[in-house]
Amino acid sequence: MTAGSTFDPAVETAKYLATLPPEAHARATAYTQGGHWLLLWGTVVAVLVSWLILRTGVLVRIRAGIEKTKPRPWLAVLAVIPVLVVMEAVLSLPWSIYADWWRETQYGLTSQALGGFLADHAKGLIISLVMNVVLFSLIYALIRRAPKRWWLWGGLLSSAFLIFFIVAAPVVIEPLFNKYTPAPAGPVRDAVVELAKANGVPSDKIFIYDGSRQSNRYTANVSGLFGSARVAMSDVMFKKDADMAEVRGVVAHEMGHYVHQHSLWLAAAFSLLTIIGFWLVDRLFPMAVRLLGARGVEGLADPAGLPALSAILTVLTLLATPLTSSIVRVAETDADNFSLAAANEPDGLAKALVKTIEYRAATPGKLEEILFYDHPAVGNRIRNAMAWKAAHPKTPPPVMVDLTPVEPAAR
Repeated sequence: MTAGSTFDPAVETAKYLATLPPEAHARATAYTQGGHWLLLWGTVVAVLVSWLILRTGVLVRIRAGIEKTKPRPWLAVLAVIPVLVVMEAVLSLPWSIYADWWRETQYGLTSQALGGFLADHAKGLIISLVMNVVLFSLIYALIRRAPKRWWLWGGLLSSAFLIFFIVAAPVVIEPLFNKYTPAPAGPVRDAVVELAKANGVPSDKIFIYDGSRQSNRYTANVSGLFGSARVAMSDVMFKKDADMAEVRGVVAHEMGHYVHQHSLWLAAAFSLLTIIGFWLVDRLFPMAVRLLGARGVEGLADPAGLPALSAILTVLTLLATPLTSSIVRVAETDADNFSLAAANEPDGLAKALVKTIEYRAATPGKLEEILFYDHPAVGNRIRNAMAWKAAHPKTPPPVMVDLTPVEPAAR
């Protein structure tokens, strides 16, 4: 298809969106806009949980007991944080079940039983416990040693922690929740390996995982960094009849994240936001302690005040949603453009995007997209793909492939 043809990207975009009936679009809109409200109510629940924990005074009593005879700040942090993490998990569990399982079940986006959800939730709690103990032990040490500049060093520490987490996730964390299998020999693997070699991506790190255990969403991802980086496709892609053009378009998008090092520059951007957030915590903490009725908290360096610190960060995170969404949206747009250039599969990418509409409404208003969408709206992404198609040679028709031998899809 050449630029001088009568091919109209707007018309072709409308055709792709029309492949779903109006009721499917209405359902997707209801789910997506309901998700916007969940951001607000999730923040309210988190602040309420922090208030309840502070009002009990249990963390103050634990800290006071540890330091009854002499200051033991390290031991106090190690004693307080596990109790806090468990209390938060228990108090917020009804909300987590509603927001992350029941609602997903009602919209047909998960087939996971409640027992499986709770098991995964428990694993996440253990991981959160370990991470919080390590991270906040170091942050409280910084508060004690550099009370005027802790927010700067704490932001940099959080950035290093995030990079470590990204590197470790594919090796240590993700296998706890899903089984990852190297893509089997065949046309799919051959096509992906060809794409990987052509774009400087490790061709031995292409996996398929049993994402259908938790979610019915059509998705793929790139995770890890440096030597741990890998591209993984959920088996849901193939259960929803992904053809070769879709596989190439989707995988090339994920490779774009790897090639353009989006993980690193996103970590840098969020590190800056964390520094700003910690600076605001430093200024707002006394007011938060008063508003939350945190009796017995002896200042910012007191780990018994961590729920107040957490409440501030929770509210700041909500307020920063338009900014953080826009930052991620830039990376996703860049990955789409990389996919179109590297794979030249605009129709494959468009067909794949249509299958994501069930959990991300296709045509939000511009303001809604700016405020809430961490990916470009599907309608805009398809329009971008069709504009690419109009300006470049016609792509070959998609090739259907039999993917039934893939082990995770048969689980």
